[in-house]
Amino acid sequence: MRIDAHQHFWQYNAQRDAWISDDMSAIRRDFFFCDLSHELATNGIDATIAVQADQSETETTFLLDLATQHPQIAGVVGWVDLRSPLVDKRLEHFSQFEKLCGFRHLVQAEPDENFMSREDFQRGIAALAHFGFTYDILIYPRQVPAAIGLVEKFSKQPFIVDHMAKPEIRSQRVEPWAAQMRELAQNPNVFCKVSGLVTEADWHKWSPDDFRPYLDVVFDAFGADRLVFGSDWPVCLVAGTYHGVKRLIEDYLQHVSPADHAKIFGANASQFYGLRADA
Repeated sequence: MRIDAHQHFWQYNAQRDAWISDDMSAIRRDFFFCDLSHELATNGIDATIAVQADQSETETTFLLDLATQHPQIAGVVGWVDLRSPLVDKRLEHFSQFEKLCGFRHLVQAEPDENFMSREDFQRGIAALAHFGFTYDILIYPRQVPAAIGLVEKFSKQPFIVDHMAKPEIRSQRVEPWAAQMRELAQNPNVFCKVSGLVTEADWHKWSPDDFRPYLDVVFDAFGADRLVFGSDWPVCLVAGTYHGVKRLIEDYLQHVSPADHAKIFGANASQFYGLRADA
């Protein structure tokens, strides 16, 4: 099964979705499964993981409802307030939904670079294990040191880094991101999504060579067993097409074995998110 492990849906709301700026007008509209289904069929993708874009339980329910309606949505990464003293009760509530794989917080938007070191946030992370939930780490390079501390402290918790921690591709800066990602990868409980690259490059004139130094780092650090493909659709549309994003990774992988290719384009995501064999 070929899986796109990172995509979004939304019913556009100007106030809630203020992060969609004027230069991102291509995605300033509704995106539902009917908009994605053609892309999946054209690109040979069998299933997806729908990931939260808004920090509300309403968002989690919205994605779960879509997953119920569309079997190709094999899993959902939702949002819950991990800092809440009631987090255990909320996780117990959400544990009844079979397609809910885990949760994410928009840590990249937090002004505190050490947000993930906060006691209340870590209490929420500790609660995930009891219910078998994963956690998606969404950060910028400046926040990688805090992520290293988090994953080392919770060594049994499955973590996955979204968008390779958003390296500074547009400015062609590789360090200290590269060294920090290698350190992060030393923790076997951490996977990494090969996703979100084109939006970190020059949207109008990127080339495949722009991404090779960064892909080289994560492939060397995480290896084929802990890397996962994600399109980041529809956000990727501000800088490219679904096919273009997939082709970028396909071309980079042209010399890997068929077995490793299958891992990155499906098997690893299935393993990490605990997807059912019939999903």
